[in-house]
Amino acid sequence: MTVRTRVAPSPTGDPHVGTAYVALFNSVFARRHGGQFILRIEDTDRERSDVASESMIMDALRWTGIEWDEGPDRGGPCGPYRQSERVDIYRRHAQRLVDEDRAFCCFCTPDRLDALRRAQRQRGETSRYDGLCAGLDPAVAASRVEAGEPHVVRMRVPSDGACRFKDRLRGVIEIPWSQVDMQILLKSDGFPTYHLAVVVDDHMMGITHVLRGDDWITSTPKHELLYRHFGWDMPEHAHLPLLRNPDRSKLSKRKNPTSLHYFRDVGYLPEALLNYLGLMGWSMPDERELFSVDEMIAEFDLDRVSTGGPVFDLEKLNWLNGQYIRNLSPAEFADRVGQWALNRDRLERLVPMIQSRTERLIDLAPQVDYLLGERRALSADLFQHRTLTEEDCKRVLHHALAMMTTLRAWEGSVLMRECRALSEKMDIKLRDFLFPLFVAVSGRATALPLFDSMAFLGADLTRTRLRSAIVALGGISKKATKRLDKEFAALAQN
Repeated sequence: MTVRTRVAPSPTGDPHVGTAYVALFNSVFARRHGGQFILRIEDTDRERSDVASESMIMDALRWTGIEWDEGPDRGGPCGPYRQSERVDIYRRHAQRLVDEDRAFCCFCTPDRLDALRRAQRQRGETSRYDGLCAGLDPAVAASRVEAGEPHVVRMRVPSDGACRFKDRLRGVIEIPWSQVDMQILLKSDGFPTYHLAVVVDDHMMGITHVLRGDDWITSTPKHELLYRHFGWDMPEHAHLPLLRNPDRSKLSKRKNPTSLHYFRDVGYLPEALLNYLGLMGWSMPDERELFSVDEMIAEFDLDRVSTGGPVFDLEKLNWLNGQYIRNLSPAEFADRVGQWALNRDRLERLVPMIQSRTERLIDLAPQVDYLLGERRALSADLFQHRTLTEEDCKRVLHHALAMMTTLRAWEGSVLMRECRALSEKMDIKLRDFLFPLFVAVSGRATALPLFDSMAFLGADLTRTRLRSAIVALGGISKKATKRLDKEFAALAQN
């Protein structure tokens, strides 16, 4: 058997460090066994997927040094490798399940489903479909489909018993069918959900081993059932431990930088980042902490992966990155600095901000220090304002952070539009609203234009600076955070 693994990111935003983590383990496992590693793009979310995000994912993975044998850019014998180009395949398989009475057409409206979920929550029940359309006469359902009535395709799920499946890292796992919803397989727009597409694609692409985050464990019964319905062998599954914040919560951009662009832009070496990700739940037999990907491949044993959630510790990553930097020769170090700070792309983004403000080239460094280096340490004194109190500043920073977490396009014009709208909803003059953001981003009284600076720094670094500004102001208690979260949610609905 030839080992074949894959990573299948969704192109709906910045490339996540978790994608590189899963890609690394899948790639290393395949290389260790002389197999192939495939990149597949799961772009069936038509509202959120875009070509720019797909390109960023591939560019970011290449920056880390991870390469794939087959994919959208390389082709291969099992293409196409974009799910949006495989929709007819999914529709045929969904229809097969309907024809075999292993799935059914559901005509329930969104309003009915919303009311159902509300009623279930009020009763303290788990939200799930109640099976209203499961008993429809197949001929009646077919005529309603033929008439063009909006519908989805749902899978049938056993009413009793439990699903038992084996996980390479965790042994046999048992989940009662009563906890498994009648999953939508085909949406009303004719596009598949993840659950149908991942099973069909993994089978058709010959995937032998699925290494993915342990947040997918509860979805595995749905996938096991589909494999059984289709009469296919299920690949071996190994659910890797999710990366965690220091508070043990799932690593997320609300609390920590997560974009691969952040790690590239602030000057982490890609080989150091991969080394660190390799330490997330796994270790070399001799316990050494510095190793290359090739050394990891030579020693990799999937059974040595720990199931405990590894904490993504930036301080540890900084230390490891420093080891790699100090191991460079002076010439190599000079090359890396040039590639990072003086590459053409970064210069071209910087020039429009500084050229009209520059009389001598020596004037450049003082203008861009907070853009190319760490912003100076903040203190509460820097946030003293003629009309805003410290609590007002924290409120602005909290709401701005919440807004920025949901932004898909990180551009100066978009940031200005959203900040203007938020300042109006908060009934704060724009000039005053921007003051704490200006201090948080630049750490100074005068600096380059705020929104251009944010766009240059990128989403993760900007959000990191806003979070550290809140800390400099004394932080926000859990009780106050809940209150501010509710307040922002109310503002966002208006």
